[in-house]
Amino acid sequence: MTTENLRVNGLHIYFRTPLGIVRAVNGVDLALHQHERMGLVGESGSGKSTTAYGIMRTIKPPGWIEAGEVWVDGRDLLKLPESAMRSVRFEQVSLIPQGAMNSLNPVMRIREQILDIYRAHDVKLDRNKALARIGDLLGWVGLKPEVANMYPHELSGGMKQRVCIAMGIALRPKVIIADEPTSALDVVVQRQVMETLGEVQKDLGASVILVGHDMGLMAQFVDKIGVMYAGQLVEVSPVRAIFAAPKHPYTQMLISSLPSLEEKQLFRGIPGVAPSLLNPPSGCPFHPRCTQAMPECAVEMPKQRQVGPNQLVTCHLYEGVPND
Repeated sequence: MTTENLRVNGLHIYFRTPLGIVRAVNGVDLALHQHERMGLVGESGSGKSTTAYGIMRTIKPPGWIEAGEVWVDGRDLLKLPESAMRSVRFEQVSLIPQGAMNSLNPVMRIREQILDIYRAHDVKLDRNKALARIGDLLGWVGLKPEVANMYPHELSGGMKQRVCIAMGIALRPKVIIADEPTSALDVVVQRQVMETLGEVQKDLGASVILVGHDMGLMAQFVDKIGVMYAGQLVEVSPVRAIFAAPKHPYTQMLISSLPSLEEKQLFRGIPGVAPSLLNPPSGCPFHPRCTQAMPECAVEMPKQRQVGPNQLVTCHLYEGVPND
């Protein structure tokens, strides 16, 4: 059995607004093993990115982590003082952000931005060794050493994203969180960036959480998919199983809305709109949009059940199905 790199138990993240409390993440559980890749998908506002930033403990006011545990390397990150958490970021858990254009300092050379990571973690290197290590790091993500002397505006979008990957792996973390890392890139560069991320992840033996909307990208890259709706994981399943036989009605509608190359058909979206997290519906939050809803769906929140090998679903339809 491979080592468990990350375990999240009962994560709740709330935001205070003038109209009341928004429960953006409402009891998320997940686990990732060494070398494993997990995709988090769902509509905008489903809680994907908030879950990722909660794991990193970078939720800012008016948001806060209400409850939960995030275990990495035998420590619950949510119980660490902020000083200790600063050393965990990049070293144990790192983030590759969505907008490389906005995450790099425009007035600092790439070299200095990577050196800042080493300085912040008290990595003692003389200048020559540091520059050699930066050159190796850039080479690892397919960039030439001279990129270290350039400013962000001198790089293409794909090069900037590779720099962000290099910064994210500089201290060889166990968990890499990639928040829609290719959203601003064309499809050719997307593929190159994801291949780069896959190669360095394999070399590190790290786990990856890929947050995004692109189910095609997920199908090619991840081992399993977690489908989020209204701040909850409604289905977790191996990637092949989720495309072949999705279990939750929301996942089924999500998969059926994807365009097909095999047959010409009208675009079918998911009817209705995502619920307000200020005033969510009673019972299962998906029941107002669900074509398979039963009376109990409007009253009682279903429990998560195992319905197949490594398949978990939160739905009343499976309550008569024995746990596998």
